[in-house]
Amino acid sequence: MLEDSFGRQFHYLRLSVTEACNFRCQYCLPDGYEGPTSDQFMTLSEIDTLLKAFAKLGTSKVRLTGGEPTLRRDFLEILQLTSNTPGIERVAMTTHGARMEKFAHQWKEAGLDQVNVSIDSLDPRQFAAITGQDKLKAVLRGLDAAINAGLDVKVNSVLLNDFSDSRLHRFLAWLKDMPVTLRFIELMETGDLNQFFNKQHQSGTPLKSSLLDMGWQPLLRRKDAGPAQEFYHPDYAGKIGLIMPYSKDFCKTCNRLRVSAPGRLHLCLFSENGIDMRHLLATGNVDEVVAFLQEVLGQKHETHYLHEGKTGATKHLAMLGG
Repeated sequence: MLEDSFGRQFHYLRLSVTEACNFRCQYCLPDGYEGPTSDQFMTLSEIDTLLKAFAKLGTSKVRLTGGEPTLRRDFLEILQLTSNTPGIERVAMTTHGARMEKFAHQWKEAGLDQVNVSIDSLDPRQFAAITGQDKLKAVLRGLDAAINAGLDVKVNSVLLNDFSDSRLHRFLAWLKDMPVTLRFIELMETGDLNQFFNKQHQSGTPLKSSLLDMGWQPLLRRKDAGPAQEFYHPDYAGKIGLIMPYSKDFCKTCNRLRVSAPGRLHLCLFSENGIDMRHLLATGNVDEVVAFLQEVLGQKHETHYLHEGKTGATKHLAMLGG
């Protein structure tokens, strides 16, 4: 089992397979994608070596992220490879959802268990303003397709200062009959969007207090769960999660490591630099990668230092998928 010097065990790998995305979300890629080309990202065989090494060290959950992971032409092969890796018990992905209506059943058949979809507003005009794409209706149809396919569905929504009570009430009314987990995520500062962060960041603490006052109750965490605090209410089909990276002791329960599409290990989303492991992955030697991971985990810090304004090498969230 991968364990750091603070006693935290890592069951969960977030694997970015591309940095490219065709949405232009205000808090991520407002000017569109201008990063590396696809030939600079890990190959299928390199991903295979990586997955086997992590599984050998006790990783049981893998999330495929981007960018937008479905933009890779071999995404279905990556998904099948991940689900067929011995030791990997749960496969998730994060997507903007625009292709989900067409492919949800195919992804489920390939081994996908869970899908996280970004929906920052249920108002079509506000959704288009935030994402740069007028595709809310298509994304909502995709959610229905994912539920019908038997996938565990979570919806991500970034908290912004223009987050209004009417927007919250609209989401709550939607959750009455919608069997998904809606996760509100505090905006995180990145290197390219410092001014946007200062203008738009909103703490999730008042929202948590409001939910508790309305009768929402905390849920117990799975060992491979992400960072969300989740809540349920007997009158609602859906659940609510809160991801508050600026809250006290947020990093105490860290159970995940990240690998970027170019093959760099990130011990934290906001670490100063990723650690290049592409040369090891290219050899196909799983044991060498295992030894490397065991050695470098001692470099992981106790906290992300976001509260000190240190964003590390993360220029935008598309680099690592959050």
